[in-house]
Amino acid sequence: MEQKEKLEKEKNKSLLQVVEFKKEDPFADPEHASDNAAVDTDVREQVGHDTIEAEIKDMERRIGEIEVALRKISKNQYGICERCKKTIPQARLKLIPEAAYDIDCEKKLRK
Repeated sequence: MEQKEKLEKEKNKSLLQVVEFKKEDPFADPEHASDNAAVDTDVREQVGHDTIEAEIKDMERRIGEIEVALRKISKNQYGICERCKKTIPQARLKLIPEAAYDIDCEKKLRK
């Protein structure tokens, strides 16, 4: 199935991005705790760390959504809106393969 391959590829890509983000985290440097950096450097490192943590959290959320979509494929439930149970349009699934809702339900949930 084309969507399964696409989802697996996206999952692997997201997992690699998490690894890369963790490498870029200024707090990952073992010298960070003992470098006695200037206050402005500490602030930049904290902002950099917070940004990377947010990116990782977002990637992990997406990985979870992809895993749910992959389980749905194995149960022949992929492409069905979790809210209204209607079929999610193929155009939406091509754009967002891990979509759990059709556009109308997504809009209602975001309000």
